[in-house]
Amino acid sequence: MRRNRQQALSITLIIIGSKRPGDFKLRIILSNIGTYGDTNPLIAIALELKRRGHVPVMALPALYESRIRPLGLEFHPVRPDIDPANTTLVEMVYDIKNGTEHGLRDFLFPSLRQTYDDLLDAATKPERAGLLLLGELNYAGPLVAEVTGIPWASYVLAPLSFFSAFDPPVLPPYPRLAKADKAVPGFGRVIRRVARFISRKWPEPIYELRRELGLPKGANPLFDAKHSPNLVLALFSRVLGVEQIDWPEHTLITGFCYYDADAGNQELPPHLEKFLNEGPPPVVFTLGSAAVLSAGDFFEVSAKAAIKLVIRAVLLIGSDPRNRPQSPLPESICVAEYAPYSKLFSRASMVVHQGGVGTTAQCLRAGKPMLIMPYSHDQPDNARRMQRLKVARVIQRGKYTPWRVARRLKAMLAQPLLAQRAESVARLLNNEDGTRTACDALEELYRKTH
Repeated sequence: MRRNRQQALSITLIIIGSKRPGDFKLRIILSNIGTYGDTNPLIAIALELKRRGHVPVMALPALYESRIRPLGLEFHPVRPDIDPANTTLVEMVYDIKNGTEHGLRDFLFPSLRQTYDDLLDAATKPERAGLLLLGELNYAGPLVAEVTGIPWASYVLAPLSFFSAFDPPVLPPYPRLAKADKAVPGFGRVIRRVARFISRKWPEPIYELRRELGLPKGANPLFDAKHSPNLVLALFSRVLGVEQIDWPEHTLITGFCYYDADAGNQELPPHLEKFLNEGPPPVVFTLGSAAVLSAGDFFEVSAKAAIKLVIRAVLLIGSDPRNRPQSPLPESICVAEYAPYSKLFSRASMVVHQGGVGTTAQCLRAGKPMLIMPYSHDQPDNARRMQRLKVARVIQRGKYTPWRVARRLKAMLAQPLLAQRAESVARLLNNEDGTRTACDALEELYRKTH
């Protein structure tokens, strides 16, 4: 029943959006604090809103300014600043047992008041915004909406964010709990209680700021208050997750919102383009935009596995020179710092990656099978979903060795059904337009609240 209502809402929004284009000009603040994977869907939405004649304002950490302004979008810096060279912080945040706690308590929450002040400034100066679109890591955002009375929508990128008792997520420190739900029906409720109990003291800085602002304590910021009561955009495909009865009200699954250009540049590096043209599709090894800062020996091991299998490979090593393999590489392996996934994955035979939702979405879109080595956060849960979809295999970080990786890849490359399944899923995604659906919903929310 819920799914039927949600599908009807999607159809209604598309009809409304197509009948009344350009009948108002919306100033909307789009804000989150996170990685490029967290930010790229916002850029996709902002560019579509701008195309429709609205005024999107990107309120993000200063790191992103050089990539936003060339797109003709307004930019407002929001603290805390992100230092991409701080690999110690990244390693701490990606610790499988305590990474989420470190990210919140040691990075986001110490700057909570600064985030609030910066976002309040963006929402009210030089003029008052008509709408806010907030990512779940911007815990000051709901407070700004509450104080100013500006209507707001929230967005999530992966099903893990809903912590459904009926679609139990994989908790990185306790991955076996999710399997227990099969043996003990209803065990998902236990998983949800465990997550809330473990994190019960984490949001105290948020409660303290609410008291300072004269606001009541409110709902749990980590699980409940981060979701807008007006509209929650689930910016992922139904192949990743479907509606559950304990999801927030007014949740709309939009489909993925794709963007992966570098300040508007979506071309492959010339040497990579040349490599792709000179031989059969390679296996691509990548760790996304954040885990690549804590790569360890991933690329060294990957290169050795490719050499062992005598296959062509692409290593996307990021900007950290320590990620470049120390051993001499054959001509069958190409190393690049960055490449737009949308241009590269479609020319690959397979992708080995960390399981971030942005990387996963681009693999699905390209119709390529995956070998996933998850780190933390939503990645183990995304990996399980891809395995369940029969488009991926999973290997744990502790088992990522040249021999094991070579053996897994050899078996996967010899399974045509895996590639066929990935291609069939890609065809399903062709029927989705997450960016358009999200923008239609935001326009309709503005009409309802003004």
